[in-house]
Amino acid sequence: MTTATNPRVLEHPERTDIRLAGVLHALSDPVRLTIVREMALGEGDDFACSYFDLPVTKSTTTHHFRVLRESGVVRQLYSGTTKLNRLRRDDLDTLFPGLLDSVLSAATAETARDTAR
Repeated sequence: MTTATNPRVLEHPERTDIRLAGVLHALSDPVRLTIVREMALGEGDDFACSYFDLPVTKSTTTHHFRVLRESGVVRQLYSGTTKLNRLRRDDLDTLFPGLLDSVLSAATAETARDTAR
């Protein structure tokens, strides 16, 4: 992990420190999976935490983004007072080829099944 000395600089795992178990844990939560699915649709874009309409409190949203950041799924940075988030697609695809696409496809299929009921 990189060490942050400035409170406005957030710690992120280096690519070589990202672990499959951590990524799978981060993606196992429905709220976090929703965040990642939406980010994947806007590939390469930065998203403010407030962009996402989530069914949880602000403090719980902060927790979910922290889990995503600490697992290596997203990169966060400050722009003024806004915390921006970007999917670490290149890192994930390099380390775990096809994993993110498979998880996102499975989540989409599950949503379609649930909607069809």
